[in-house]
Amino acid sequence: MNKIQEALQNRILILDGAMGTMLQRYNFTEEDFRGARFKDFHKSVKGNFDLISLTQPQAIAEIHAKYFAAGADIVETNTFSGTTIAMADYDMQDLVYELNYESAKIAKRVAAEFTKNEPDKPRFVAGAIGPTNKTASMSPDVNNPGFRAVSFEELRIAYKQQCEALIDGGVDILLVETIFDTLNAKAALFAIDQIKEERNIDIPIMISGTITDASGRTLSGQTAEAFLISISHIPLLSVGFNCALGAKQLLPHLEVIANRTNLAVSAHPNAGLPNAFGEYDESPAQMALQIEEYLEKNLVNIIGGCCGTTPEHIQAIATVALNYKPRAVFNSKNAEV
Repeated sequence: MNKIQEALQNRILILDGAMGTMLQRYNFTEEDFRGARFKDFHKSVKGNFDLISLTQPQAIAEIHAKYFAAGADIVETNTFSGTTIAMADYDMQDLVYELNYESAKIAKRVAAEFTKNEPDKPRFVAGAIGPTNKTASMSPDVNNPGFRAVSFEELRIAYKQQCEALIDGGVDILLVETIFDTLNAKAALFAIDQIKEERNIDIPIMISGTITDASGRTLSGQTAEAFLISISHIPLLSVGFNCALGAKQLLPHLEVIANRTNLAVSAHPNAGLPNAFGEYDESPAQMALQIEEYLEKNLVNIIGGCCGTTPEHIQAIATVALNYKPRAVFNSKNAEV
């Protein structure tokens, strides 16, 4: 049993909150995004938050530290868009390895500092692997339903490069998250499986889908149960949901998977639903109250926040979680990491 599994047996683990929400507080300008290194880059890079790991690394370290101080056991690397597919928007595909590697190193350095100060509460780093901005299951062209903007093989290659850099940077976990198309996720899982075999290593994998609306389905049409079944062939640490919905709206979908899996279950919902301006209004106290229902029903092992959440939200959630025992996780074949 590794340290993460041991921690899961002992307590509910706290995941961090939104990286993007925190970075927006810095109000970085185009010049800030560029830094000295990319001062003369031929294209606008404002909005490329993954690049901040290279140009403003102190900000990333500060955010990780704030989440750890708020009670997080796990922080996610600043690599949500760290694939050649997503970085093509900025003509920065050549930076993908460096972006992921450096992001992992920053997070690991902060995690090590907190673990040193609190040896009884080891801190972990999850390599954040986003869904990319293309989907393998659906056509972006309504006039050509058979067209695909990306192939499974292109996704596999892109994900493999990202995951290799994250592992080289020292992450403890790989988190394939915000999955709206399970075929994309399967490409990531296949790539990870290849790396594990080639390197003869084992690394825990977290899977987190996203239910996009009140229909209770992912964007590619799967129900929560279908999503769970379709990724159950891979040995996983946890399965769960994040983003798109607030804690209250996510509850019934978590109940579905929690009652059908022996794996650990994770959730990191948004701070409610976005308002008319795309902002999130749910307070830390409001969100923690809703999260407490997850804990009362014994649905989750790992809990955190997504869009709109801050260290204040995470602190409120962590405080509530201290009052509850972790959901039982069976040591089945799928739970081995």
